[in-house]
Amino acid sequence: MEVAKNEPKTPAYFFYLQHPPIPQRNSALSTVKSDSSTLTPDSIKERLKLVKYPGFSRDIVSFGLVKTATWVDGTASVMLALTTNDPDVPAQLRKDVEECLRSMIGVKRVVVEITTQPAPTTGGPADAATSTAPKMIQHAVAIASGKGGVGKSTFAVNLACALAQVLTEAGHPGSVGLLDCDIHGPSVPLMIGLSGHPEIEGEGADAQLIPMEKHGVKVMSMGLLIEENTPVIWRGPMIMKTVQQFVKNVRWGTLKILLIDLPPGTGDAQLSIAQTLKLDGAIIVTTPQIAATQIARKGGLMFQKVNVPILGIAENMSYFLDPAGNKHALFGEGGGETLAKQLETILLGKIPLLPEIRTGSDSGMPITVVNPSGTASNEFQNIARTLLMQLAQK
Repeated sequence: MEVAKNEPKTPAYFFYLQHPPIPQRNSALSTVKSDSSTLTPDSIKERLKLVKYPGFSRDIVSFGLVKTATWVDGTASVMLALTTNDPDVPAQLRKDVEECLRSMIGVKRVVVEITTQPAPTTGGPADAATSTAPKMIQHAVAIASGKGGVGKSTFAVNLACALAQVLTEAGHPGSVGLLDCDIHGPSVPLMIGLSGHPEIEGEGADAQLIPMEKHGVKVMSMGLLIEENTPVIWRGPMIMKTVQQFVKNVRWGTLKILLIDLPPGTGDAQLSIAQTLKLDGAIIVTTPQIAATQIARKGGLMFQKVNVPILGIAENMSYFLDPAGNKHALFGEGGGETLAKQLETILLGKIPLLPEIRTGSDSGMPITVVNPSGTASNEFQNIARTLLMQLAQK
């Protein structure tokens, strides 16, 4: 099978070549014929692209959940394979699939068969027997946002460094991991000051990537596996497989906490993480204005749909602090508090808008490292302590 032309010639890339992308049809839904004489398994699958996975913006076909589709004498039969612990998900999908197919001319009967396997509940992937590393991760927390541009990765990097500082003081150095799951736009390596490629131990399916480390944080990112100017042009199934292998085939060692920096939205990476790794919860990052909080709320509802608790809201760029110490609400006020109430969670903290945060991210020296006693760093450290207290109660 021909793989993407942008594959880097680096040894680390074995990780992805083991599972090349699955070719997908690109025909528009408008081309689906609805009369019974032209109905086929392919046209049924095309129609099923109208059915979204509950809480997500992506359809069940592109998620790879439709295993078979058949058409015989007026009966459309579909088989779905799900990984979920939520009994409402199969029921909702059965209802949506039946409604979707019954609306097609010529369909007299719809048969929907759904097989489910439970999502992992032991802190590891579904096939954890082949890899012991995830079992050594005590807690896993997603850092998410509904939209881009709210500083989510900057927040994730600084929170990881703050957690490393707090845990080191408590006698647990090297126990923080940061997984960058933004496959198309990985920015964590730049922000935390890493370059080069990770080492590999072993061969074949059992080979393990060794995470790189900086500022007391173990890091894995697509940005460490491709050349700097190489774009990643992948479809859904490849992204999902990559995210799964970031958990299974990375030798994280013993971690107190693994932070997972997710891309914006509710797509492939989010579903893959929810199905591959038991998340203790998610932190939703937003800025104060309504345009950000409305979309961040959708991201929070998505996690609730897949039974991942919201640990809190982080309001980034909350205010500008001028040299005289005065606060200026450039993006409005109260958005974080309102969102926390809507999602029935807490406001973890408010991160100020400071030029030093931006320059620290650009130089690979996070503000929590450069100025650990500053206003912003104190806020990150307070969030880190609150998060650790929440996780200790689980």
